[in-house]
Amino acid sequence: AGADRRRSQGRYPTRRAWDHRGAAESRGAAQRVRASCPAATQRSGRIANTCRVRPFGRVPPMSATRPSADAARLPLMLTELRLPTIKRLWADLAAQSDHEGWRAERLLSALFEHEMAERETRRLARHRAESGLPPDKSLDSFDFAAVPTVPRAHVAALVEGDGWLERGANVLLFGPPGVGKSHLIAAIGHGLIDRGWRVLFARTSELVQRLQAARRDLRLPAELSKLDRFDLLILDDFSYVRRDQAESSVLFELISERYERKSIAITANQPFSAWDQVFPEAAMTVAAVDRLVHHSAIFELNVESYRRKAAAERKTMDKAAVSKARK
Repeated sequence: AGADRRRSQGRYPTRRAWDHRGAAESRGAAQRVRASCPAATQRSGRIANTCRVRPFGRVPPMSATRPSADAARLPLMLTELRLPTIKRLWADLAAQSDHEGWRAERLLSALFEHEMAERETRRLARHRAESGLPPDKSLDSFDFAAVPTVPRAHVAALVEGDGWLERGANVLLFGPPGVGKSHLIAAIGHGLIDRGWRVLFARTSELVQRLQAARRDLRLPAELSKLDRFDLLILDDFSYVRRDQAESSVLFELISERYERKSIAITANQPFSAWDQVFPEAAMTVAAVDRLVHHSAIFELNVESYRRKAAAERKTMDKAAVSKARK
C-alpha cells in the first residue's frame, strides 16, 4: 500500500512509465544499429543477417603465412617464460603430433612433462653442487660388512628423511680415524638430496671460522639464517675444533640455534667424555651434548681403520711380489 501511495505521488515510476521507457530504448538501439550499418534492412522488425556480429569462438581461416610467423615468435615467448626444455623440443614434438594426430591435450602434456623432468634434474644438480658433499661417496660403495655395528636398514630409513628431519633430529657418528664415518654420512646426504632435501657438508673448523668472521662483522644472525636453508647440516671432524673461547661459543650458538628445528649430523673421533677438549667450560659441554643427544641416532664405528687395513694389504702384496721376483 505504501509503494502504491508513493507511485501515485510521483516518487516511483509506474509500470506504464517503465514500459514506455523500455520501448524508447529499444527503438533508439535499433536506430543506432541502422546508422552504423547502412546495408541493414528491416525484416519483421529484426536486423538482417548482414550486420550480425560473428559468434564468439568462430575463427576466420588462417593465412598461409600465419604458422611460420607463430613459429618465429614462439621461441622468443618461451625464452621470456623461461621454458628452455619446451623451447628445445616443441618443434619435434609438434611434428610428431601432426604426424600421429595427437589431441592438443596430449601435446601439451608431453611438452610440460619434459619441462618438469629437466627442471627437477637441474634442481638436484644445483643442490648437490651447493652441498659440498664428496661426489664419490655413496651407500653402494660403503662396506657394511666391515662395520657390523651399522645396520643397513637403519641407514636406509635415515636416507628417506621422513620424520626425523621434520623434527630436527640429529645423527652422531663416533669412531677412530679411517673407519668410514665421513663416507657414511656423505652417502646419507646424497640420498637425502635425491629425495628433495637440502644438505650442507662442511669441515667443522672451517665453518666455525666463517661464523667467527660473521660475528666480528656483526652478521652472525644473518649467517645462521642462511644455514637454515639446509634441512641437514653435516659437521665433519667435530673433535678437531680448537679449545678456544671464541670458536667454542659460536659453535655452541649454532647448535642451540638449530635445536629441535633443523637437523645436525656430526662425525667425531672422540666420545662425549673427551669433549671438554672442544668446549672450555664444563657447563657448555654438558649443554651442547644434551642438545645433540636429544632426538638423535648414534652410530659407533669401532672397527679397524680402512686406511690402515689397506696399507697393510698393500705391504703384504709388495712383499709377495718381491719374493716372487727373487725366485
